[in-house]
Amino acid sequence: MKNYYGIMSTSEINVIRLGGASMEGKKRKRVRVRWGRIFGALLLLCVFIIGGCSVIQYVQGTQEAGSKSSKTQKEFHSFKGTKSKIGDTNILLLGNDTRGEKHSRTDTIMIAHYDQKAHNVKLISLMRDMFVSIPGHGKEKLNAAYAYGGPELLRQTITENFGVDIQYYTIVDFQGFEKAVDTLVPDGVEIDVPHDMSSGIGMKLKKGKQVLHGNELLGYVRFRHDRLSDFGRVQRQQEVVTKLMDESIQLHNVVKLPKLMGIMNSYIDTNMDTSTIIAIGKDVITKQGGKLETLRLPEDGTFENRRIDGIGDVLQVDFEQNKEALKQFLQGTGETRK
Repeated sequence: MKNYYGIMSTSEINVIRLGGASMEGKKRKRVRVRWGRIFGALLLLCVFIIGGCSVIQYVQGTQEAGSKSSKTQKEFHSFKGTKSKIGDTNILLLGNDTRGEKHSRTDTIMIAHYDQKAHNVKLISLMRDMFVSIPGHGKEKLNAAYAYGGPELLRQTITENFGVDIQYYTIVDFQGFEKAVDTLVPDGVEIDVPHDMSSGIGMKLKKGKQVLHGNELLGYVRFRHDRLSDFGRVQRQQEVVTKLMDESIQLHNVVKLPKLMGIMNSYIDTNMDTSTIIAIGKDVITKQGGKLETLRLPEDGTFENRRIDGIGDVLQVDFEQNKEALKQFLQGTGETRK
């Protein structure tokens, strides 16, 4: 209100100022709340987009695998490996070229060792022709254990002969290997092929540096008709696994993992639950513990070639030397050994 002279009193001016300040404060508050809601909405939208893309990629991977998958019903439900007291994880990796047999012999036998403290992954290749003791079946080639009793009997055989237990198994169909390679590295992998390869792999690979895709890379790792025989095949397997692991931890390939898991779900048989796979995969990708270390058993100088009637050519192994070599490899941080 104005006084007689048309001038507002000091008290009236203060009331108006306070009222204006209050209104301005309300406006500011409303603005803050509005931007907060917008930010929250955008964040939620991003989560849905990322999650949606992951689901879509997983479904696409499953659809791409489709009816081409030769994966059979899971036949081996029992796998009794005990948990490591120090938290390390051993995974039995098997490559299987099944053509409908109930129990076929496995073409590839590896152990992937994950060290949770150092965040390192180590790879042990086991020669399939090693002459070993198979529980309940006497002495035979190592890969016969899989034919007799699946991954569980193979686990028991490895534990008995080499003193190491295994917690999980993963059987990868060869078609799944091709699909995984082409998804992870669609432009292929550069390989220096040491000599011409054709026998037993259904294709011809020329000597020299070249880029190989899924099917060709499978032929490369399976070839064994040269002077190195199975030893050369195992060496090439370790080479390819190392290169694929290097590719998998690259940032641009992390986004492909949901699709890759969708594809592999149709070609893989494993007792690993999804949470374990994600936990190990995330740790390997984020921690990047170092270069993949590899070992081949038996080591050079610890075996002899022999021929056993009714069984064929085998590797007669000094198990004490190889058990010690394996122990040192798992406990230490040594270089690649053969």
